[in-house]
Amino acid sequence: MIRRWLALVLLVLPVAAAAEEVVLGLSQDRVSINTNFDGSEILIFGAVKREAPIPTDAPLQVVITVAGPSHPLTVRRKARQFGIWANKDAVEVDAAPSFYAVATSAGWSDVLSDTEDLRYRISVDRAIRSVGAPQEVMDSESFTRAVIRINRNAGLYQQLEGEVSLDEQTLFRTAIRLPANLTEGDYATRIFLTRNGKVISHYQTMIDVRKVGLERWLFTLSRQQPMLYGLMSLAIAIAAGWLASAAFRLLRES
Repeated sequence: MIRRWLALVLLVLPVAAAAEEVVLGLSQDRVSINTNFDGSEILIFGAVKREAPIPTDAPLQVVITVAGPSHPLTVRRKARQFGIWANKDAVEVDAAPSFYAVATSAGWSDVLSDTEDLRYRISVDRAIRSVGAPQEVMDSESFTRAVIRINRNAGLYQQLEGEVSLDEQTLFRTAIRLPANLTEGDYATRIFLTRNGKVISHYQTMIDVRKVGLERWLFTLSRQQPMLYGLMSLAIAIAAGWLASAAFRLLRES
């Protein structure tokens, strides 16, 4: 009898978990970076697919994140020593996204609990992984905050509370602004459905960001043939200097 009840519970759980699912759309799933690229805007929209009527115990909320490629980095702090500014402390950050935007349908405290944020690494603070720091550095968290502050000022980190439009707890949409200084790679786009601060469903897709045209050719050349790239850059600099000098001489003679 007990086994029969366990089997019935196992059959019901997947149905309950799939009661609300995301059906996603993107205005574009590929961003091309060329010499004239000055940023782009991605429209993310979708709907909630349901197997049952809309629950009435708590309103549905939506969280959308877009994350660029993550890389380790070293954060240094300068201090004045013997009358000059020099690097004093350094902390290794294990992984920090080159771009990160998180948009919500309501205020942060109404959308997600700290436990779920820790589990799925949704907020800007959680998106950065910094496992440890040297023992002599007592305030290692200030280094992570510095990374967030610098990237926010550059438009690379965005926290957009209340920027997701949600109609009838079914249709949602938001626009994410991608700045001009993007890093090439795959940008993970995640959509979370939450109720009472808990994630009830999530979905992930990718946006492909690539250099094209002359930008792509120069980028590939600099990585695959760095010596040729350096010689070409030197030749261009010499030619530009010679042309500028010749033009200035002609202007003086005229």
